[in-house]
Amino acid sequence: MPVKYLGWLVEIIYEDQSGKITKRRIQVKSIRSGLIKAEDLLSGEPRTFKESGLLACHPIKATA
Repeated sequence: MPVKYLGWLVEIIYEDQSGKITKRRIQVKSIRSGLIKAEDLLSGEPRTFKESGLLACHPIKATA
């Protein structure tokens, strides 16, 4: 994930260590040493993702 997404709202498709694939909306808090720390927008909980499990990402456009 590019560092330019710090602070952005992003939709990701992620594969966890067990092979489960999920689609999530997150707010990126930090990207460091292959880890993405973010807030999950659905649950409001902090989450950590490995960059290696990231299958796709794109910024979420704000709507008026």
